[in-house]
Amino acid sequence: MNKLDPKSGSMSTDSLPAPIWLPSAERIAATRLTAFMKTVDKRWHRRLASADYSSQHAWSIDHPDEFWTSVWEFGTVVGEMGTKVVIDRDKMLGANWFPEARLNFAENVLCRPIKGDVLVFWGEDKVKRRVSHAELYTAVAQTAAALRAMGVVKGDRVAAYLPNLPATVVAMLATASIGAIFSSASPDFGVQGMLDRFGQIEPKVLFACDGYWYNGKVIGCLDKLGEISARLPSLERVVVVPYAGSGEIAGIRDAVWLADFLSPFAGQRKIHFERLPFAHPLYIMYSSGTTGVPKCILHCAGGVLLQHLKEHQLHGDVRAGDRLFYFTTCGWMMWNWLVTGLASGATLLLYDGSPFVGSGNILFDYADAERMTHFGTSAKFIDAIAKINLKPFQTHRLDSLRAVFSTGSPLVAEGFDYVYANIKAGIQLASVSGGTDIISCFVNGNPNGPVHRGEIQCAGLGMAVDVFDDDGNPVRGKKGELVCTRSFPAMPIGFWKDESGAKYRAAYFERFPNLPKTIWCHGDFAEVTTHNGFIIYGRSDATLNPGGVRIGTAEIYRQVEKLHEVVESIVIGQDWPPGNSGDVRIVLFVKLRDSLSLNESLERRIKAMIRDNTTSRHVPAKIVQVIDIPRTKNGKLVELAVRNVVNGNTVSNLEALANPEALDYFQDRVELQA
Repeated sequence: MNKLDPKSGSMSTDSLPAPIWLPSAERIAATRLTAFMKTVDKRWHRRLASADYSSQHAWSIDHPDEFWTSVWEFGTVVGEMGTKVVIDRDKMLGANWFPEARLNFAENVLCRPIKGDVLVFWGEDKVKRRVSHAELYTAVAQTAAALRAMGVVKGDRVAAYLPNLPATVVAMLATASIGAIFSSASPDFGVQGMLDRFGQIEPKVLFACDGYWYNGKVIGCLDKLGEISARLPSLERVVVVPYAGSGEIAGIRDAVWLADFLSPFAGQRKIHFERLPFAHPLYIMYSSGTTGVPKCILHCAGGVLLQHLKEHQLHGDVRAGDRLFYFTTCGWMMWNWLVTGLASGATLLLYDGSPFVGSGNILFDYADAERMTHFGTSAKFIDAIAKINLKPFQTHRLDSLRAVFSTGSPLVAEGFDYVYANIKAGIQLASVSGGTDIISCFVNGNPNGPVHRGEIQCAGLGMAVDVFDDDGNPVRGKKGELVCTRSFPAMPIGFWKDESGAKYRAAYFERFPNLPKTIWCHGDFAEVTTHNGFIIYGRSDATLNPGGVRIGTAEIYRQVEKLHEVVESIVIGQDWPPGNSGDVRIVLFVKLRDSLSLNESLERRIKAMIRDNTTSRHVPAKIVQVIDIPRTKNGKLVELAVRNVVNGNTVSNLEALANPEALDYFQDRVELQA
């Protein structure tokens, strides 16, 4: 087992293990990345070997004109590219990508007819639907016509408060076809959470559901919807999609059922796609909002399209006819990422509800029933099914499955072991990391390369990703800040109503003010490995700093959650002594299995597990049992919120949390008074 070096805090590489997976020569020959490199050789005469990823990546950074032109052409983008790829590429703030291009995002998503189903939907085990390409196209045509008829034009905002339904895909594509801006959130958000988001962007139209299924129960939405619509004065129409709820909409201001909204346009079959500049806005996404009102991040159509085509086809090996799945809500950027899969000719497998219906097997049931090729999920889901000892390889065929994608939080080494031992051995496991900030990834999978236990395979093509120490120097084999040193097409346009750009600059570009050039600092605590892979240790703002030594929270979670008794955990730095030295002590909170209590024996085992596999500096000063652990709507731990509660500070935005009541378990704990 590798151990952390006590001096550097990094993983020892004295005896590196062999890859946990290697693609066969036959598999490499068949990937989209190999096909792409053949076109590059023919177009630019670069002669980059299909398995030489380091050279491929260096070329993509050093020759952005060639690389992004190749992505446009290989992805068969519909539109006019123009003669210029980028102006002022060396300006991280100010680069102008494809300044002459004209395209429409929805046209590119809908232009590739797919035989059979283009969308398949499962709402837990309650609802199943199938949508053909012709049905999807017609639904988008009718919805776009209805939006135009009520005056929606390019630049207007259309919002969705919906589950991961086919209707959500339709609403987005109809909005994008006009050149309006789409923004979505999942219906488990409360009223204030929605107002904090949609209230800032002032949508003209809101698509919403009457209710949704979760863990076999119907959760109604109409009461919340009535309050939201009453407090959003910009709304001119609320379009209600019938799904799992019941009730009347007469009391909801300007509300209409979806069928009535579309009925005047029942004969509409054509879509007029507005071809717009590359940088025309497509989406407004939201930061997590755990430290204040969410930031509204504006993304452009061209950047999203090119980046997703690159990630799907070159990094994920998504091919025409594949069946692509990601477990996500419409409040997470992975929904937007998933939907673009249509532009690569893939059928989308949509799911909404709890992933633990059927004792945790329903997603694998779905994989078998629909011949899923790509299974996307979160590291938390993999950890959870490992905890209940689920063994899909024994109960399911999974014969069509080629890849598993994981993101949302770091996937620890044991998660890699679990996937290959208990899901399927012959697959690419692509742990990836990026964020809502870029609606895509900085570090990614490589279908032609090895998978090393506990590592993300590579930096994304076209992404000048590095890790810097506190002085802004690149480091290898040591932890530091994940940065991107050159601009890329999927950078945000900026933040909504941040006309001066001050908030945008403060969010990403002011970490290293003394460097001669501006760089993007993403806020992840990371390491570049000897394989040129990446390990993410957690968010930089949640990094522990006892005695001035930076420790990533994921290093501790990895060890603690090996123990059978521990369901999950969260670790923070408590100011200690309070309000005095500025130092912190590590406090670990554990949620244990039902009927178990933290005792001295278990506490000793937890500390020993951490000490033996990391360093003595990682060992918590205090271990405290809690009943529940707070998370965001997307399932991410909220270390900052817990830290604020423990240190007596205010938590700014409880609406961002899925279970804000869990914070009560951290308030005024006697165990932390001494």
